Amino acid sequence: MKLRKSLLAVKKRVNLYLKRRPHRSFRFTRRRDYTRSLKLPGYWAFTKYVQKTFWANRKIFLLAALVYAIVTTLLVGIASQDIYSTLSDTLKSTGGDFFVGFWGGLGQSGLLFMATITGGISESLTDVQRIYAGLITLLAWLTSVWLLRNILAGHKVKLRDGLYSSGAPILSTFAIMLILVVQLLPLAFALIAYGAASATGLLASGVEAMLFWIVAALLAALSLYLITSTIFALVIVTLPGMYPMQAIKAAGDMVVGRRMRLLSRLLWMALVEMIIWVLIMIPIIMIDSWIKGLLPAISFVPTIPVVLLLLSALTVIWTSGYVYLLYRKVVADDAEPA
Repeated sequence: MKLRKSLLAVKKRVNLYLKRRPHRSFRFTRRRDYTRSLKLPGYWAFTKYVQKTFWANRKIFLLAALVYAIVTTLLVGIASQDIYSTLSDTLKSTGGDFFVGFWGGLGQSGLLFMATITGGISESLTDVQRIYAGLITLLAWLTSVWLLRNILAGHKVKLRDGLYSSGAPILSTFAIMLILVVQLLPLAFALIAYGAASATGLLASGVEAMLFWIVAALLAALSLYLITSTIFALVIVTLPGMYPMQAIKAAGDMVVGRRMRLLSRLLWMALVEMIIWVLIMIPIIMIDSWIKGLLPAISFVPTIPVVLLLLSALTVIWTSGYVYLLYRKVVADDAEPA
């Protein structure tokens, strides 16, 4: 009797899942079965909406970024100014006439920028520092979402409220982050394979290179497909009483029939952030090199590491706000009568 009840419960859960997810693997799905409404502002319009929301509450979010940067400096540290100075001097000494003039300086700044964002000027972190960095990032995400949720609800909040009240779902958020890491493994495998293929000269041949890029593209597409719903689960799990797998299920149901449209919004967010980094970092690198060339006595000032830390803090807050506001738009669209 108990076995029969268990089987019936499993069958009921499977039927509900199939009802929520109309697509079947290796079977043609009719468009009428998977197309869902998703009324969103245009890419630029929504980006301006996010920027306007942050600008209207800039004091509290700038303060949050500052607190995040200070805590990161105390527990994790910042990039090394010595490594950055050595790298800059090496480029100047080995570049010859290539880095002369405005365009040469721009090229040098571009190389320094790439080294900066890829961790080329950062010292190796200990295991404890990595744990601290992960926890600080999670808390920055949770605090930003908590602040936005309460601000948009019309509540008057302070940063202290967000810091003290937003950490409740940190274990649930960490569990979803682990799922996100697992889903990124295909992309990581593609990157590792690219490094091995470049070292062995595999990419120099025609057919092998083509096959490699096809497989790498499929692996990257798989990771992007999987993480689209998980990113929204990071917002859903912050709701009171929400468990990680419940959040994963709710996010999966939310993106069904909309995955590519939502993924394009997330890719647009990443593109905007990349452009902002380039527009801010490269001019600062050029100005920093020019000033320290005139005044070598101040070459020890860690201008670039500090800017890198502050931009990283602002990027985490901007990303969490963008995803949360996009999530609200999707929920609002679902709430509208058909």
